[in-house]
Amino acid sequence: MKHESESGDLLKKLEERALEEAAGEVLEPEFDVRAALDGSGDDSIPDITLGGYIAQHDRPPAFTGSDGQPYTVGVDTEETGDPARPFVGFLVFLRWAGTGAGIMEHLESGDLSSGATADEAMRALLDLSLFEVKAELDAAIERRRKELEDIDAEGRDPVDE
Repeated sequence: MKHESESGDLLKKLEERALEEAAGEVLEPEFDVRAALDGSGDDSIPDITLGGYIAQHDRPPAFTGSDGQPYTVGVDTEETGDPARPFVGFLVFLRWAGTGAGIMEHLESGDLSSGATADEAMRALLDLSLFEVKAELDAAIERRRKELEDIDAEGRDPVDE
């Protein structure tokens, strides 16, 4: 009998240890979002910015747009030819098929950063909070919706003019 009792205790201890380890892996420490956003907190939330998210998760963040569609975000820069701001940075939003099997279209933000170099403009984009990125996505969706309304209302594509 003692042997069965010992094996039961061992099984119970193993279950308890497994639950404790699983909880440690799943539960994340709480943080103060307000303090993180206003800079008064510590820097323990590295993935609250676009660059921090990409660095921590090794992939771009995904969002559900205001149109209910799935998007991921990328960053890009381009030369302006303007000596005062030689490079600008903007976000590129890729809209994925509902199945995730392919990219359906892309949207772009307006110019969100500028710099003397492409790297400088890129760094400013990567410092955007994920909340700012989501707001830019929804603004781009709204611009696209208005463009499509103009096409429907006038029967012509305003891009062709």
